[in-house]
Amino acid sequence: MGVDAGLLTGVVTLAAAAAENIWSAEYWAKKSDKKGDVKLNLWRKRIGAPAAGEAPRPLIFLVHGSSNSARSSYDLNVPGKGDYSLMNVLARSGYDVWTMDHDGYGYSGSSGNNSDIASGVEDLKAAMPVVLKETGQAKAHFYGTSSGGIRAAAYAQASPERVGRLILCAFTYKGNGAAEIERRRKRIDELRTNNRRKRDATTIRSIFTHNGHPDLYDPAVPEAIIAAEMKFGDQIPTGTYLDMAANLPIVDPKKVLSPVLMLRGEFDGNSTNDDLLDFYRQLPNGDRQFVILPQCAHSPGYGKNRQLLYYAMHNFLGAPAPTAA
Repeated sequence: MGVDAGLLTGVVTLAAAAAENIWSAEYWAKKSDKKGDVKLNLWRKRIGAPAAGEAPRPLIFLVHGSSNSARSSYDLNVPGKGDYSLMNVLARSGYDVWTMDHDGYGYSGSSGNNSDIASGVEDLKAAMPVVLKETGQAKAHFYGTSSGGIRAAAYAQASPERVGRLILCAFTYKGNGAAEIERRRKRIDELRTNNRRKRDATTIRSIFTHNGHPDLYDPAVPEAIIAAEMKFGDQIPTGTYLDMAANLPIVDPKKVLSPVLMLRGEFDGNSTNDDLLDFYRQLPNGDRQFVILPQCAHSPGYGKNRQLLYYAMHNFLGAPAPTAA
């Protein structure tokens, strides 16, 4: 466990990163549901293929949100516009980076449920044995954006022994005073009666305009997401939208024991400072940070200023372990 603790607080610098030798692999996990087994698709990237006897890398798992699947969220290719892959950024810094399509998204199968937050926690419980077996580690850092942050925090609450440092980006606690949450609350009846909702090209483009600052994103980004996502169809599960409209709060901050970094864009309409600071003040671990990213909206990882997100993440993940009194 001492070795694991050390790995989870440091960033490994790899000479091979300069050669862009980013290796990737696909894995599958199985979640048992009352309707049967569901296959969940996992995606992994790191510098160089795993080799017998090598030192383990610091491990991080990225949890996607409501509207896009894992690879378009964290491994997006935007031709001619620079690197939008958070997986590549973290791999170059020495991390072993994993993500997964949740039930009903992307390459994963579908149980037919609405893939709500509780289902997402079960997805993560099914995925982590695969991750830990392949890496030989006991726990991972977690990063989640938007409803992916709620999924990640709910998993940290349910399985604290598997979570190192936790990053919640564009998180929502109670949603009070948040314009986007109010819009969703007007759709509660529709969301309750349908396990899937329409998510076409127009909907994807609206992700980058509803906070009122479309100039914070390159217009090529939503088009790249559309190209990646439309092959899976124009419908996705409603569960996280319904949870954020009708069932907040879902996570009890007093039960999140990990060190936590909370990140929000200056113009994020899914939450308010007051909402998030209410959550932040109740976190029991003294190792915690609250960061507002200037000139960012709800999706900093897709934004022109995404380097601010990377900077905050690297500092938090690479923090030295404090000495106990």
